[in-house]
Amino acid sequence: MKKLYLFSLTLYLLVLAACGGEDTETSADSTDSLEDVDIMLDWYPNAVHTFLYTAIENGYFEEEGLNVNIIFPANPTDPINLTAAGELDFALSYQPDIITAKHQDLPIEAVAPIVRSPLNHVMFLADQNFSSPRDLEGKTVGYPGIPLNEQLLKTMVENDGGDFSKVKMIDIGFELGPAIMTERADAIIGAYINHEYPVLKHEGYDINYFNPTDYGVPSYYELVLITNEKLMNERQETVDAFWRAAVKGYEQMRDEPEASLNILLDNQEEANFPLIETVEKESLDILLSKMETEEEPFGTQSKEHWEQIENWLEETKE
Repeated sequence: MKKLYLFSLTLYLLVLAACGGEDTETSADSTDSLEDVDIMLDWYPNAVHTFLYTAIENGYFEEEGLNVNIIFPANPTDPINLTAAGELDFALSYQPDIITAKHQDLPIEAVAPIVRSPLNHVMFLADQNFSSPRDLEGKTVGYPGIPLNEQLLKTMVENDGGDFSKVKMIDIGFELGPAIMTERADAIIGAYINHEYPVLKHEGYDINYFNPTDYGVPSYYELVLITNEKLMNERQETVDAFWRAAVKGYEQMRDEPEASLNILLDNQEEANFPLIETVEKESLDILLSKMETEEEPFGTQSKEHWEQIENWLEETKE
């Protein structure tokens, strides 16, 4: 199996994340001298992006000499493909997709994990009375057509002693919540514990879920900051500066979640993706527990972890 070379930044990040909250000398006196950098989100702005908006609002990027422009993706593949093409400086993407891209020799680098464990869960109405993934045998599970979801569910069902071939999976696009609300599907996967779960609760549905990591799926990084190899090799000081400011934004979000969430709400894409304050508040509460632990500070990563996820993806692919 072809091995990846994603790990040159590991020790650098261990040091940088630890000192990210320290004051640094301002590197720009005015916006005229700021370096313009773009970052593409993985989706429209929501609670997981609060740390970026907090860093912008409080001038942390400007203190590092950067003028940050946030861009939304038109397609799910845009963050990786446009970063690899050098059309973006930074983007947010998913660890399994990054590994796949590296196998395809796309010139991207993982800078730091943002969310340290899966947000993608199996969800179903509570009155289904499923007690574990093997209960999905003979049932219909809706998913958004992304192969990773099949790998996740296969691992979960088989780890629980079930037969995955007895589970009927149907592609429902991204109409995940409506699929169980209308009983088109008995359960869904590809739904996020920080989005679909609080949204469905807000709409009055009693929802239960299975966490993939409870049933044999390794705890992959859900969201990762990436850049391209050229920027990393030729302008590492820009990467350093961006990350220092991002860490400050995260630390303020962690310490002042309500005020930080208000910054996000003020910057929501209301025309295309309006946010519900109570949903985003619950989402941020869920996310904060997944962005760092006592053992693993925000942004740290390890070679061993990347190898574990790579091996699992290889073992479970069709």
